[in-house]
Amino acid sequence: MIEKVLIANRGEIALRVMKTCKTLGIKTVAVYSDEDVNSLHVKTADESYYIGEAAPAKSYLNQEKILEVMLSSGTDAIHPGYGFLSENDDFARLCEKNNINFIGPSADSMNLCGDKMRCKAAMLKADVPTVPGSPGIVDDAQQAEKIANEIGYPVLLKSVYGGGGRGIRLVTNDKELQDGFDTVTSESIAAVGKSAIIVEKFLEKTRHIEYQMCRDKHGNAVHLFERECSIQRRNQKLIEQTPSPIVDQAKREEIGELVVKAAEAVDYTNLGTAEFLRADNGEFYFIEINARLQVEHPISEMVSGLDFVKLQLDIANGETLPFKQSDLKMNGYAIECRINAEDTFLDFAPSTGPVPYVTIPSGPNVRCDTYLYPGCTVSPFYDSLMAKLCTWGPTFDESRVKMLNALNDFDIQGVETSIPLYKTILNSEEYKNGQLSTDFLKRYDMIEKLEKDLIQDRKEKQIPAIASAIMHSEFYKSKVKSQNSGDTDGISTWVERGIM
Repeated sequence: MIEKVLIANRGEIALRVMKTCKTLGIKTVAVYSDEDVNSLHVKTADESYYIGEAAPAKSYLNQEKILEVMLSSGTDAIHPGYGFLSENDDFARLCEKNNINFIGPSADSMNLCGDKMRCKAAMLKADVPTVPGSPGIVDDAQQAEKIANEIGYPVLLKSVYGGGGRGIRLVTNDKELQDGFDTVTSESIAAVGKSAIIVEKFLEKTRHIEYQMCRDKHGNAVHLFERECSIQRRNQKLIEQTPSPIVDQAKREEIGELVVKAAEAVDYTNLGTAEFLRADNGEFYFIEINARLQVEHPISEMVSGLDFVKLQLDIANGETLPFKQSDLKMNGYAIECRINAEDTFLDFAPSTGPVPYVTIPSGPNVRCDTYLYPGCTVSPFYDSLMAKLCTWGPTFDESRVKMLNALNDFDIQGVETSIPLYKTILNSEEYKNGQLSTDFLKRYDMIEKLEKDLIQDRKEKQIPAIASAIMHSEFYKSKVKSQNSGDTDGISTWVERGIM
């Protein structure tokens, strides 16, 4: 049985894993870089070990250093969180060789899931529908161009080793394809040191819908319902919700059966996610498996009543799933907003630096997974995600309104955040009506709407200030006396003239 877990990660996901471990009486080990000496996950763990410089390659991606800590600390299991080494099959295999329980799929299964072409072939063999495209890896831009002309533009160029929205380019003609092929190749090599590219048909007005899947080491598999992840920027998710507004119970069961087939096709164990594109005609197409715990897992926990990290630990311990598919029910509606340190008006550029003050929202059915505290720092070395704000309600609108209230309560000083954009989105008629798509921001001019909202908000906040200034001015007092003498020039006229 697992007694001591090293969390090979940082920030809110490290804290999230520690919470469940502490509840179960499992000791926790943290690792940290120069940048994270004062981070909460370091202070929360039972033991903490320094692993290197701030740059991920010299700390959180340093497999040998992390292995050294695992062995010296007496760790018997490792939780990779998400990002960093979470989907690195070489690292999973390193753990296996050293008899350390990797809390996730086997190295072989992870390798298969990470190879988009081999994974796609496995899905086709299992009768799981996939997006039309190249039958295998394309050798060069000329071959990619030929396939693109066969299936028709627009198409996506995708690195087999990509993930998290990286290593993907949308191209609409031969010239864009030539340029895009070089870009995707470079991005893939920069990220993982190698490149292999496939071509897929770009489906317009799609929705991104993923299914949480779960399979134990005895072959028992279930799905833990869907999440709608269509609101994105640059192929990276911003807002997720469950259930999806366009998935009824019949469709949920139909796609759920495909998800179980997908898990079996790659011999997947532990928790993972099968991701689909839902075309405008209602067809679902499998795109990939995320072989790890998802960023957005909290909202699935809220509607299912399950602790996903506990499930991961139980499966890693060799336990049988304690339920069947028929035992699982969805309860209510949950929404997650990824609170990013980004400047929306600078193309979502990262915003970093000290956070002198922060107020974390709380209350019934409000959950905030975060590493923030007054005086902390948002680092330029790591992902811009600062917090995951989640709300639950018995109806979608109650969950939505609760989220708006929570966003209003979330005060983060020192860095720009995505909070204003989320308020605009959640207040939009398109979001309220479930008119979601992966191009939601562009399709409905959300950035322009945000600008208008901010201008209106600024005006509303300025009115009391202007009124106060007028009331206390000597000019106002003199004008009141003048009006008593028959001068009817109004205060609004003074403001328009620039007198006030």
